[in-house]
Amino acid sequence: MKQIVTAFFFAVFSLLTQAQSRSLPDFTDLVEKQGPAVVNISTTQLVRGNGRGTLPFQFDEDDPMSDFFRRFIPRQPGAPGTPNVPREFESRSLGSGFIISTDGYILTNAHVVDSADEITVRLTDKHEFKAKVIGADKRTDVALIKIEATGLPVVRMGNPNALKVGEWVIAIGSPFGFDNSVTAGIVSAKGRSLPQENFVPFIQTDAAINPGNSGGPLFNMQGEVVGINSQIYSRSGGFMGISFAIPIDVAMDIQNQLKTSGKVSRGRIGVVIQEVTKELAESFGLSKAQGAAVNAVEKGGPAEKSGVEPGDVILSFDGKPVTNSGDLPRIVGSTRPGSKISMQVWRKGRTLDLSVVVGEIAEEKSLVRSAKGKKQTEQTANRLGLIVSELNSEQKRELKINGGLLIEDIRTNVSRADLRQGDIILALIARGENTEIRSVDQFNKLLAQFDKSANITLLVKRGELQTFVTIKGLGVPDKKAD
Repeated sequence: MKQIVTAFFFAVFSLLTQAQSRSLPDFTDLVEKQGPAVVNISTTQLVRGNGRGTLPFQFDEDDPMSDFFRRFIPRQPGAPGTPNVPREFESRSLGSGFIISTDGYILTNAHVVDSADEITVRLTDKHEFKAKVIGADKRTDVALIKIEATGLPVVRMGNPNALKVGEWVIAIGSPFGFDNSVTAGIVSAKGRSLPQENFVPFIQTDAAINPGNSGGPLFNMQGEVVGINSQIYSRSGGFMGISFAIPIDVAMDIQNQLKTSGKVSRGRIGVVIQEVTKELAESFGLSKAQGAAVNAVEKGGPAEKSGVEPGDVILSFDGKPVTNSGDLPRIVGSTRPGSKISMQVWRKGRTLDLSVVVGEIAEEKSLVRSAKGKKQTEQTANRLGLIVSELNSEQKRELKINGGLLIEDIRTNVSRADLRQGDIILALIARGENTEIRSVDQFNKLLAQFDKSANITLLVKRGELQTFVTIKGLGVPDKKAD
């Protein structure tokens, strides 16, 4: 009897142990095999500073990122009260990447290598190589770089469409410069749309991603790359359980174009759209809220030529369903310009099949450097924490605008998420007045008129599009603004 009881308890213990091993996955083999293909990327950029040792951008004193950047960005010596003499110094930043070919092609984020004067790639065996940028696409935040080496370890590519919400994923990268750090989590959601990010259906995870992880791979449990870790949602600057990765199929399509031509071609049809709410669906006679409602159609654009009208609801494009309005820019953008595509729209209670020849989105031009290609000298940020400059006549003529200010840099982390470097501020709207912006002095004087709780709206040109960006609460005025 005793032997039977002992055997019974042993069997129960064995079953519990097996159940525990199934619920707690072992990542060791995956990390051992795939870790060597993940690299540390460090960049340096020559910037203009002053002799007092200030950072090239501003953080609140209680911001936890302030200490990190002060550790990694060298400051020029000089005691308070010494002359504020402009000097050049090196700004350093850190990121991650992963090797996709044995001859040295590496994928990372565009923001990791943006404006870098020198890029250094360090492998897990501590070998270091200088890298060159083959191409970068800011719209998807994907960059392809190259080092001169052979026989390198490479990652295996997976299918992000096969990912399931709740599935385990692994991130490997260099957070805060700590090489080959491994974090694990689950897929929290798929197909996430983020503000001002129209071309990427992000994978949301709760794997810990921190500064320095950007550009690193996201692996599934088969050891295949399914995404590039790109962004975090954070109120403090650190990890808060919400991270976003670019699906690897999107990234590989971008890198193929960058490798072939050095740029990315995207389709456009020339419509302004909005989400179809339940109320709109009822008014349109749709059985459910779906598709992209057309607010306006560009005169002479591809959509107008195909017969699209304001008030139409686009239900599918090239055979792909448009479930939400955010689906349409991604589907159209991934379509090769010049392609003749079928499109289904809902109009006045019935569906219509239309045919459209896809146009091309104009390539974004970088206006951050001056006309001669030289870097701008150090300037003081205005009340919004922006470094802005006036456009020259050539830039205005090329962009077909009469005024506007170029955002060269954003030096605050407070409520400016919808503004980007390279945006052009065309107008300021507040108190019922719409004022066209023509000079830095005029813009700063306008900002100085508002109290710290005021809300303003800026009309911004971004690429070929114009958008309104509302800034809530201006904060304390900058004494230098007037």
